[in-house]
Amino acid sequence: MTTIIQFLIVFVILVLVHEFGHFIFAKWSGILVREFSIGMGPKLVAWHRHHTTYTLRLLPLGGYVRMAGWQDEDDEIKPGTMLAIETNGQGVVSRINLSQKTTLQGGIPVQVDHVDLVHALEISGYANGDESELKTWRVDHDATIIEEDGTEVVIAPEDVQFQNAKLWKRMLVNFAGPLNNFLLAIVVFIGLGLANGVAVTNTNQIGQIQPNSPAAVAGLKANSHLQTIAGQKVKAFDDIGPILAKHKEEPIKVVAIKAGVTQHLTITPSKQGTIGVYAAVSHNPLGAIKYGFTASWGVASSIFHVLGQMVTGHFSLNQLAGPVGIYTMTASAAKAGIASLVVFLAALSVNLGIMNLIPIPVLDGGKLLLNLIELIRRKPLKQEHESMVTLIGAGIMFALIIAVTINDIMRSF
Repeated sequence: MTTIIQFLIVFVILVLVHEFGHFIFAKWSGILVREFSIGMGPKLVAWHRHHTTYTLRLLPLGGYVRMAGWQDEDDEIKPGTMLAIETNGQGVVSRINLSQKTTLQGGIPVQVDHVDLVHALEISGYANGDESELKTWRVDHDATIIEEDGTEVVIAPEDVQFQNAKLWKRMLVNFAGPLNNFLLAIVVFIGLGLANGVAVTNTNQIGQIQPNSPAAVAGLKANSHLQTIAGQKVKAFDDIGPILAKHKEEPIKVVAIKAGVTQHLTITPSKQGTIGVYAAVSHNPLGAIKYGFTASWGVASSIFHVLGQMVTGHFSLNQLAGPVGIYTMTASAAKAGIASLVVFLAALSVNLGIMNLIPIPVLDGGKLLLNLIELIRRKPLKQEHESMVTLIGAGIMFALIIAVTINDIMRSF
């Protein structure tokens, strides 16, 4: 499998999981999801099911769940606009076509006088070029509109718009994307724990021994319990490394017990301070579940450390990665095997979840911040103020992505 395919698989999984969180909570909250998109830019394919249009777009730069009433939507149809309508058996409009790329078979051409697809749900205009009679058509609540780029979505009546849902439901919708990323990482690490076992590092028992390693040459047996190394008592596997680091390439005495038999060995650690032993592995399901949470938290902790450096000023662009950097890391992980690629997927999912919670308005964290402001003020920000803040946030994100991508390209060379 080529690197580009592996990268696209990782990308699609992460975007699907993230956006599905927004999608499922929006549906649960009674908010209409007009479009569920994987990728950005020009539309490649689209299909419609249960009032939602699903699209695959050209650029692998994320995705989105387009909910009714979002501030970046513009469904205004100005007077004088030419469109075509399709009506059902009761004369109610079921489809509206604004696109030059699509033709409605049997559609009625209309020059618009007035359109209200939010409150009154009606269209007024002149049919078939006849300006002598102004007609008005009722619009079905679930009618679809074919937009200029050819994408067909359901209209957005007032009762299913995002901003009209209760505040706590909107907050859940905004948080659901990152939440799904965290859940994906936990599930992946649990799966790895169940499949491969979990290293047990809180006892002095070792597991397998690397062939031809100093421990193997000295005759140390797998699954032994190490008692002392260089005279120092070993209580847990994690004690081994610090002791060996003090005795690189220096013969040391090791005492181990297996099945009641004590071994007294002399082992010479490598110049890296290792002897070639691995921790014992447990296949206990409870241990795997615990590992799912601890491994995810370990990844999150390292990300929090980087974010802390951004605040304190000890930050470098080399600590971030854009699409080019992620592609390179995907290739490296894939070369190490499928298990390494799966671990990379889980770590990247945690990263995506946390980065989306940064309080920049264009991100989920910024939307949650605006929700908190609304909660405190007991009323939302004015639409123009929120749009301005979001535009500034989008500018910051765009500039950061450009800077990180340029840095990734320079590092590649």
